[in-house]
Amino acid sequence: MAEQMNGPVETGAAMDYSEHDKTYAMFLAGAKYGTITLVALMIAMAIFFFTGAGGIVSFLSFFVLSIGGGWLAR
Repeated sequence: MAEQMNGPVETGAAMDYSEHDKTYAMFLAGAKYGTITLVALMIAMAIFFFTGAGGIVSFLSFFVLSIGGGWLAR
């Protein structure tokens, strides 16, 4: 006859939850600041392509939007 098993057969290695939390926090920060940077880049590209502002104004707008968005997202 088969044995009666109650619970998991194999539990595996113990989890390092503090390291897991640090990795998850770094992933969330990277996703947040990466999204802010990409949105600022798209806005700066729209300023460059669809207005007569030029490259310097476009770069400055990218810089200001990236810094401002990062400051607001803290």
